[in-house]
Amino acid sequence: MKVILNQDVYNLGEEGDVCEVARGYARNYLIPKKFAVPFNAVNRAIFESKKAVIEKRKESKRKAALSLKEKIEEMKLELKMSAGDSGKLFGAVTSATISDALAKEGIEVERKKIEIESSSLKMLGTHLVRVKLYENEVAELTVVIEDDRKKAVKEEAPPPKAEKPVAQAPAEEPAEEPAAEAEAEEEEKDGDA
Repeated sequence: MKVILNQDVYNLGEEGDVCEVARGYARNYLIPKKFAVPFNAVNRAIFESKKAVIEKRKESKRKAALSLKEKIEEMKLELKMSAGDSGKLFGAVTSATISDALAKEGIEVERKKIEIESSSLKMLGTHLVRVKLYENEVAELTVVIEDDRKKAVKEEAPPPKAEKPVAQAPAEEPAEEPAAEAEAEEEEKDGDA
């Protein structure tokens, strides 16, 4: 079944494109969600009249994708995860994890546009992740995964170095006797009460 897309649909096409899709996909998903309209003479004429506006939108999306690509390729995304002694994570870094971390940095990217080579990252270290942008633009994001335990240990200040003690004369015993006498007096008071 032929349809005309009302908006960009991931892995299908862009706004204004005429696509051939399965009948069920069009009737059950694209048309009810207003992602597309059936291909006919009336709808085709409507989209022909909007062609200039659609091209302007596409051009602005291309420019936004280029600036986003520069931002993503310049950044180094650091994630702290729990890992074992061998460097294997107690979990995994998925496209959703990366999408959430990018959102905290102010960059909105859908998780389905983030491509991880083996579907998830399971080791500490530096990894390259591909991020699909508008049309054929692809940015490479550097993801650094660090062990959160080792990072915490590094942040703790090392204990101050003790200076060599100056040789002192041994403390005189009478200094300890008043403390012992005070304890004895307290015990007597407790016993009387």
